[in-house]
Amino acid sequence: MEILSKVHAKNLVTWSKDKPEILVLSADLTSSTEIDLFRNTYPDRFISFGVAEQNMMSFAGGLAREGFFPFVHTFAVFIYRRAYDQIAMSIAYPNLPVRMFGFLPGVTTPGGATHQAIEDISLMRSLPNMTVLECGDVTEVESVLDVAHAVNGPVYIRMLRGDIPRLFDPSSPMVLGKPRLISRGNDITMLTSGICTEEAMRVTPTLKGLGVSIHHLHISTLKPFNDPAVIEAVSNNRYGVITMENHSIIGGLGSTVAEVMAEIGSSGRLVRLGLRDTFMHGASRNYLIKEYGIDAMALVREIEKLMDTRFNISEELQKEDSVTIQNSNKEEAL
Repeated sequence: MEILSKVHAKNLVTWSKDKPEILVLSADLTSSTEIDLFRNTYPDRFISFGVAEQNMMSFAGGLAREGFFPFVHTFAVFIYRRAYDQIAMSIAYPNLPVRMFGFLPGVTTPGGATHQAIEDISLMRSLPNMTVLECGDVTEVESVLDVAHAVNGPVYIRMLRGDIPRLFDPSSPMVLGKPRLISRGNDITMLTSGICTEEAMRVTPTLKGLGVSIHHLHISTLKPFNDPAVIEAVSNNRYGVITMENHSIIGGLGSTVAEVMAEIGSSGRLVRLGLRDTFMHGASRNYLIKEYGIDAMALVREIEKLMDTRFNISEELQKEDSVTIQNSNKEEAL
């Protein structure tokens, strides 16, 4: 499995070379959000606001009104917790093309509750005019710029940094509003997003070998969420639907799927894997995904409950038999 480093940093510089209308904004987290290379390459198109996220968002709205495309970079929590009113009134309400890149979603930081974005999808998707995207691997980090820039309005992106695995073929980029089909099946419908797709892919080959037929969709567009492929998938399964996300189950992917199932009148079971109305404490990603039940073995346990069976899959067996996806998972600095 290919692991690449600082994908966004390099891609942004190359992608924006012939786009002088692209301006990159920072709130004193330039190297931490991988835009120091952009700053060094295009200093006239880089603006640092210091620790002043509310000012940065209002300024971004003003730049967008003047014909620029502001690409705002900071930690996800500092986007929606500190500047939600400015986003709503200066960006979403006038439907301006500001692209907000939120880093360190959920368990991807050891920084504790002050730095872990666990309710951002819920808040951002509730804003009118807002598009919400989430990257799950290198291919999506490489292609999300094209997707976001084609949207006629504001976009919020849950972004990955550092060492990232390539799970998907480079020739199959992210597509707005379209889920990515990982596998076909009719026993369980599984929808995963972000880093949870990697966790699911660790164990699905083992489950397939045991005769479990899983229809697995990777979700990179969390709003809009109206693709017929999702409706078909949640409507056709023997045992039920499982969602798995690096986010609270309140207002995130699980809630979005529940809304769809209710609207179409589905009577099937829905299991939501994610943070269960709790903050997290600071620890490594490997520890946190197990502690809060969004790792591969947590998924196995929920499938066992849905199917009323036991697979006797140990964590060691799962590691041996599954696809080897060796993300570094090292504890990240702030």
